[in-house]
Amino acid sequence: MAGNNDNPLYDAAEEQKSQVSTLKIKVPAGADSASIMNKEAPLSISERDFIVNALRENVRLDGRHLDQFRSLSVSFGEEYGHVKVQLGKTRLIVRISSEVTKPHDDRPFDGTFTIALELTAMGSPAWDNGRQGDLETYVTNVLDRVVRHSNALDTESLCILKGVSCWGVRADVHITDYDGNLIDAACIGVMAGLQHFRRPDAVVKDGQVIVYGLDERVPVPLNITHKPLSVTFHTFDEGKVVIIDATRKEEQASEADVIIGMNGAGDVCFMSKFSGSPVEAMVFVKKTDLALEKVKEINAIVDKALQADLAKRAKGGLAEQSRAENDR
Repeated sequence: MAGNNDNPLYDAAEEQKSQVSTLKIKVPAGADSASIMNKEAPLSISERDFIVNALRENVRLDGRHLDQFRSLSVSFGEEYGHVKVQLGKTRLIVRISSEVTKPHDDRPFDGTFTIALELTAMGSPAWDNGRQGDLETYVTNVLDRVVRHSNALDTESLCILKGVSCWGVRADVHITDYDGNLIDAACIGVMAGLQHFRRPDAVVKDGQVIVYGLDERVPVPLNITHKPLSVTFHTFDEGKVVIIDATRKEEQASEADVIIGMNGAGDVCFMSKFSGSPVEAMVFVKKTDLALEKVKEINAIVDKALQADLAKRAKGGLAEQSRAENDR
């Protein structure tokens, strides 16, 4: 009976099997499987309209002004270079580390500096562990341009022996909770970590590099040339409404974003518009003054946290480790 093709029940079963075997999932044009698996649920039309209409009336869902940051908290761990940053509900941890390595052949007098960021499911259920997405690449590139390319860290001071050995400094950024404005929060964490970090002391004797432990010699702070930070703006209603420090829902409802990297002296070291609708250039030329104001405010918060950590270490008898000068 199983091999009888004249059986109508057999024919129906075979037809159903054929339909099931040819069933395919339709993927939107231009989207790969990684982006589909890593895609966040979009806002509904009613949610988007509610947020945009409220912003037209200068009202934000959390009660802030359009040009107001959420509350910022910066704290340090027991290890040098261990920083916790909380910006609203966005939380992240930055760890700065160093090791002796070989300098690049084209920069024999310079050390190396690397920023690494990984988005995992710990920060958001929309992110997949071990799968690099566009957001991760974009945020890493912006941090690299704002901090490393602007020479915030003096890499020449990391040289130990020309062309032979140098210090390699690495900043690892771990996102623990994501609710918007990832770039600004990560930039704050990296800059705070670089200012807080102390590397082991090292000397050259008879052509050999000797690295002293933290209990043998006072660790050495990094040479920070300036303190750049990023300020991210989002636009709504054809660029008529501009806000800073957007939450995740505000980011999803926005038309475009523009990032300005600036230090406390007012030097613009980075500006980028990655995607979204066109924006009049003069809109953001006028926003540079606001960006400078926010950079100064944030740097003041970081400086205050650094001073509080120094006082805490002094109370614990560790002030000498962060202040005394080494015998050279």
